[in-house]
Amino acid sequence: MKIFIASDIHGSAFYCKKMLEAYHRECADKLLLLGDILYHGPRNDLPEGYNPREVCAMLNAVAGDILCVRGNCDSDVDQMVLEFPIMADYCLVCSGDLAVFATHGHVYNTSSLPPLGAVNILLHGHTHIPVCEQHENFVYMNPGSVSLPKEGSNHGYMIAENGVFEWKTLDGTVYRRYPLPDGDDQ
Repeated sequence: MKIFIASDIHGSAFYCKKMLEAYHRECADKLLLLGDILYHGPRNDLPEGYNPREVCAMLNAVAGDILCVRGNCDSDVDQMVLEFPIMADYCLVCSGDLAVFATHGHVYNTSSLPPLGAVNILLHGHTHIPVCEQHENFVYMNPGSVSLPKEGSNHGYMIAENGVFEWKTLDGTVYRRYPLPDGDDQ
């Protein structure tokens, strides 16, 4: 299964459109959104093309493909206009021996670990900074932000397929790659 992973759209129709173009170009099976979908938040400037209604329409058009977790800027009223569930604090994505704990990052993160159990990967957004860090019992990954990247990072996303994770710019350029030790690198 090929999973397209993105976070922190923050209501930018401009970058949401670019993200969905990349999603379709990648021919991924699922689109995993790590929260902060519609609202820009009080600590962020308005992203380019801020238009939450347009973001709703674009995402609702592919609602059947979306897995999503709630970000700190997502609310009950957002769920009223989005046609896919967004209110869970986390989801588990499992494939074979691989278990990914996907969350936004404001509740569970490397400083406040979830009950990981047999989870191989802690995946979250929230910081707007792409990361891949090996910890003692898990790998922490962050795709960065679609619309408001920080610390000079790219507007981007991740692809997970066959135990290999790739960080890409919205035009599809790979800038980081992480094959899991037991990943099928084909």
